[in-house]
Amino acid sequence: MSYEATRNNVETYFDRTATKTWERLTSDAPVSGIRATVRAGRDRMRAVLQQQLPDDLTGARILDAGCGTGALAFELAARGADVIGVDISPQLIEIAQKRTPPQLAGSLTFQAGDMLDPALGLFDHIVAMDSMIYYAEDDIIRILDGIAPRLRDNMVFTVAPRTPLLMAMWRIGKLFPRADRSPTMVPHAPARLSKKLAHGTLTDVQRVTSGFYISNALEFRA
Repeated sequence: MSYEATRNNVETYFDRTATKTWERLTSDAPVSGIRATVRAGRDRMRAVLQQQLPDDLTGARILDAGCGTGALAFELAARGADVIGVDISPQLIEIAQKRTPPQLAGSLTFQAGDMLDPALGLFDHIVAMDSMIYYAEDDIIRILDGIAPRLRDNMVFTVAPRTPLLMAMWRIGKLFPRADRSPTMVPHAPARLSKKLAHGTLTDVQRVTSGFYISNALEFRA
């Protein structure tokens, strides 16, 4: 499946099928035990990604690629950054805009669109939490190569790690497609991704596992 086809599937899922689910999951509302593990895992991963950025973000221009409902963007703006949050889902962008704390409004811009759009300009840092987990290996490389000319410092992002369990789930998903389920995560090995880069370096940062949540943080420097 091409980058564009995967992106369109992700947009359809989050904009039509799972908007209410993600609105609740990313709030303080009570959720089921399974979703509570996902929420806890996402909280931990946000902290891991932020640890890869400078302590002082005053004046830094940051792209939150696949910002969802805005949680990471809010935390970065609170640390002094000028944040542009972009997501393929207009519905999630609308939720992020509604949730923006008044005191951060001047440091945040949310818009629906593609994170590869060159019109977004240059950035000191880019974060992409769980927004690239549905893309194939060649698409991940295309994303990194496309972003590199607009990146002054580093990009921290996550992929689904290539574990036996996730590989089994991926193979089962390919055998039994269902139109109403979430897009299938594509597991990756960081070392394989690193070897395919045309330029830049890729560092394996940390894996976070929390019940049904599992994600691997990586750092890219152009």
